[in-house]
Amino acid sequence: MKVLVAGAHGKTARRLVRMLVEDGHEVRGLVRKEKQMPDVEADGADPLLVDLEEEGVVAVGRAVDGCDAVIFAAGAGPGSGAARKETMDYGGAVKLVEAAEQHNARRYLMLSSMGAGDPEGSSEAMRPYLRAKASADERLQESGLDYTIIRPGSLTDEEEAGRIEAEESLGRRGEISRADVARTFAEALEAKNTYRKTFEILAGNTPIREALEKI
Repeated sequence: MKVLVAGAHGKTARRLVRMLVEDGHEVRGLVRKEKQMPDVEADGADPLLVDLEEEGVVAVGRAVDGCDAVIFAAGAGPGSGAARKETMDYGGAVKLVEAAEQHNARRYLMLSSMGAGDPEGSSEAMRPYLRAKASADERLQESGLDYTIIRPGSLTDEEEAGRIEAEESLGRRGEISRADVARTFAEALEAKNTYRKTFEILAGNTPIREALEKI
């Protein structure tokens, strides 16, 4: 499968790119800074310079053209303000949804966040981010794409455990390693039972593939 990963230089995305390449997929990695391209290439992907905030849908469409699947793992980052969360976490994701629709990239996986199902129930500091994520998720859910929206808890840099909890709503907060989030995306990519599903994940005791089979 030819897979486009947006935000390919991110901590979770770099792990995911390497996993996808190991699984035999052809990966195109979107980055917004030229200096990030060598790292993405070293991970085994074909790097492509596209700023999702600045570029129009036509330019984003050229990046998507020829791909079978899109994974949105980009984000404005924790140090950004509310405006950038709107233009990146919402706007960038939606540009990719529109490009995927236009270029028949049927599969779209979204790296969302626990709390996006109820932004107003979170802390004031988190609300701009979660509102942007919620709006992006909603636009994807309204599309005709074979989407999967995955909402992890707080991310850590722990080693991959290979075990998670996954439910539409877990009813609690918690942590999960970036490596296990990446592995969940890699496993979900071709898991048809995850199509048109939105669910939360945390560190847990169930092997990832088994947890996804129960979604």
